[in-house]
Amino acid sequence: MNIPADLKYTKDHEWVKIEGDTATVGITDFAQGELGDIVYVEVETLDETLDIEEVFGTVEAVKTVSDLFLPLSGEIVEFNETLEDEPELVNTDPYGAGWMIKLKFSDDSQLEGLMSADDYKVLIGA
Repeated sequence: MNIPADLKYTKDHEWVKIEGDTATVGITDFAQGELGDIVYVEVETLDETLDIEEVFGTVEAVKTVSDLFLPLSGEIVEFNETLEDEPELVNTDPYGAGWMIKLKFSDDSQLEGLMSADDYKVLIGA
C-alpha cells in the first residue's frame, strides 16, 4: 500500500499536499482500494467556501457512494475535470493524476490537525 511520507492525511482517508496557501486533495490508496472500481467523481462545490469536514463532493464506486470531506476550511478553486471522463484515475494513480480538488485554505492552524504518513499507517493498521 502506498502512503507517501510528504503528504498529510485525514481520518476520512483524504490526502493533502500543501503548497503555499493551496492544498491539493484526493483520496488515499487505502480508500480507493476499499471502495473498489470508481465510476464517478462529483464535485459541485467549485468556487464555494466551506468549513473543515464539510462534504465537498462524492465518489461513486461499483458497490457504494462515499462522501468526500474537506480537510481544511477554505475556497475550492479547482476541480480535476479529467476525472469526469476518467474516474478510474483515482484507482490507478490516487496521489497523482487522480487528485480531486485544489483548495485555497484560510486557517493555517488547521494544518496541525492533519496526520503524518506514520499516523495514518497506525489508523489503517498498515
